[in-house]
Amino acid sequence: MHPLIVHFPVGLLCVALLLEIIGWSRKSNDMRAGITALVWIGAISSVIAAAFGLILINQEEYGGQTVTVHQWSGLATMALALITVFALRSGRQALYRTLLFLTVFGVTIAGHYGALLTHGEDYLTSVLPFGSEKESPSAPNPNLAFISTTNQPLNPKQIEDLNLEVRSILAHNCYSCHSATKTKGELRLDKKELLFKGGENGPILKAGHPEDSDMIRRVKLPAGHDDAMPTKGKRLTEKEIAVLEFWIKQGAPWPSGAEKSIYRVAALEPRLPAIPAATGDLTNPIDRFVNVYFQKNKIAWKTVVNDHTYIRRVYLDVIGLLPTPEQIQAFTADPRPNKREILVTELLNRNEDYAQHWLTFWNDALRNDYSGTGYITKGRFDITKWLYASLKNNKPYNQFVRELVSPTEESAGFIKGIKWRGTINSSQSTEMQAAQNVAQVLLGLNLKCASCHDSFISDWKLADSYAFANVFSDTTLEIHRCDKPTGKMAGRRILFKELGTINGEAPTPERLRQLAEFMVQPKDGRLYRTLVNRIWAQLLGRGLVEPVDMMDNEPWSQDLLDWLASDFTANGYNIKRLMTTILTSKTYQLPSISVKDPALLTAPTYVFEGMVRRRLSAEQFADAVSIVFNPVYGDTSLATKLLPETIKQEIPFPRASLVKNDPFLTALGRPNRETVSTSRTSQANLLQALELTNGAKFNTALKNGAIIWKAKYPTSDLIVKELYRKALGREPQPKELAVAEKIVGKKPSIEGIQDLVWAISLHPEFQLIN
Repeated sequence: MHPLIVHFPVGLLCVALLLEIIGWSRKSNDMRAGITALVWIGAISSVIAAAFGLILINQEEYGGQTVTVHQWSGLATMALALITVFALRSGRQALYRTLLFLTVFGVTIAGHYGALLTHGEDYLTSVLPFGSEKESPSAPNPNLAFISTTNQPLNPKQIEDLNLEVRSILAHNCYSCHSATKTKGELRLDKKELLFKGGENGPILKAGHPEDSDMIRRVKLPAGHDDAMPTKGKRLTEKEIAVLEFWIKQGAPWPSGAEKSIYRVAALEPRLPAIPAATGDLTNPIDRFVNVYFQKNKIAWKTVVNDHTYIRRVYLDVIGLLPTPEQIQAFTADPRPNKREILVTELLNRNEDYAQHWLTFWNDALRNDYSGTGYITKGRFDITKWLYASLKNNKPYNQFVRELVSPTEESAGFIKGIKWRGTINSSQSTEMQAAQNVAQVLLGLNLKCASCHDSFISDWKLADSYAFANVFSDTTLEIHRCDKPTGKMAGRRILFKELGTINGEAPTPERLRQLAEFMVQPKDGRLYRTLVNRIWAQLLGRGLVEPVDMMDNEPWSQDLLDWLASDFTANGYNIKRLMTTILTSKTYQLPSISVKDPALLTAPTYVFEGMVRRRLSAEQFADAVSIVFNPVYGDTSLATKLLPETIKQEIPFPRASLVKNDPFLTALGRPNRETVSTSRTSQANLLQALELTNGAKFNTALKNGAIIWKAKYPTSDLIVKELYRKALGREPQPKELAVAEKIVGKKPSIEGIQDLVWAISLHPEFQLIN
């Protein structure tokens, strides 16, 4: 009766206002009797509607902020309607018209929140052509491959993965009617004990028997059936129903204890495990931890790579450049047993080259760029000079983080985010960007889901995200759920309360100073685990934890991760020292491995065997072509502007890390840096092939280089041998020499030289870090 009373009679107040406006504009009283009748009917029905609403709120167990707003806006509308009637009777025309307008406004607000309760948050967009498709979970993730293959009891990890998928399906399809906000049919599906309790018609599932479970019966019914669920929006897919059936068949297992136990939550505090005993030549602490891991997984140690492979690998990883033929020859001829340790030290001391290479990694992570959205409108600021100086001087990481979170003028661009032009989603305000980016980059934590609603993939809530974002805000933020204001104001607190309590009344700079100090404490083990995991992933192609932005995932060696982080904090937060430990380990020097499917690198079945073979990054490739053959980028204006005066003249060619993005670098994998990017794909793709084949930037560089080489080297064999030495660090084999000379021509041609360089630059030996 409540919707019947509301949807028609109370709506007559809107018609009354419309007729009142028409009569006022015509200066006519012809419709006065009809308007009076409409106002009286609307006012009386508002009283009846309010009464039925109070009854309904108890019958259907509604709850939450939405129903509260609907209830009080409805009562306010009823009061306004009654006062409007009295104003009309008293003949006070101006007051009456004002009150009628306010009453209609109240009807609109109450009706909006009523529709949210009855039809869901997409009650408007779902009936429009472009809004008919409701977002729902994709097919079961790779971690659920056991669903179609196992008849055995599930292990704890499988139970955890299965429950995560089940809760995700329920959240996307069922929570609009069966959660804390609305409990239709006395059924809630957002808590374990309530789901198993069932609703007004009894339990909805029978553990072990999906065929006898009412939940499965209802989701399988055709759309339009009275008992079909969900009653609105997109129906569950066959794969989603299969997941629910499998879950029930397994006994509907659910982790015991609190709801948080469904997700793995990594420890916050640091941990220093004992270093395993040294055996033979395994003296580096990393190797000793890995040795225990290898023994557990029955993996034999392989012979380390030769000097030629090692020098190329470490040059590219530390400074992003290829070694020259002379450097390779000198290193391979060096008889000193500790020459690899000496080489690592020498490379890490090349501060300019180190900074120019690692600038790429940090630019991606800190979404720092030289052009793009926001720079023209002054809605975004770069941090290049600060970042370059920090890398060049090997700034301790705790100070590095301190200056990012509680910024100087030069480092403020990171937490200031992008001030987007026009209307934006509330989850993309600059304050929320700061919260998301700090959490992702520094803590390996995804807050993006929880910036719009309570997360479906973790325990983080909307209130948590807003409280953290509010730390960065000059004003108090109102919480928006799915871009709709809730009327609740956010608090101010750090994500992990164990680290400290922010003074919410302090000015913004002081709050940020407190936040920075709390985050860099040695007891914030998560901060330092996240950093060492990122460095490990950059040097070995795959993190100890994957993905690197999800530090709650299980590492393949918890002891190694914990030891690296503890050793890092105990030795001055020195990133170069951390890299030295990794680069001089036997583990780093193992032969590289390849994988047929990149998804295997993030699968729970992943087993570490050595460095993952990977392609040169866009910047490494451009620099390699530049140093071997001819500079890809000839304009030094940007580098001159960005770099300190002391090194402007020391750049032999513009490093690609210092040039603005263009189609060439984009095709090879450089992101646009409008959002945080902490990893790049190492797989070749069609766009790369097209750019390397037909791209103007690359082919112009090859053509210009061919002209120079033709003048410098008069014969084909000289050109081929010099190109092989510079590009691959070796002489060509006899067959390679014959084929290459044929490409260049007996009398070298510009086109022939260009073709040979193109062929070598696409050769796996050139493109891959082995």
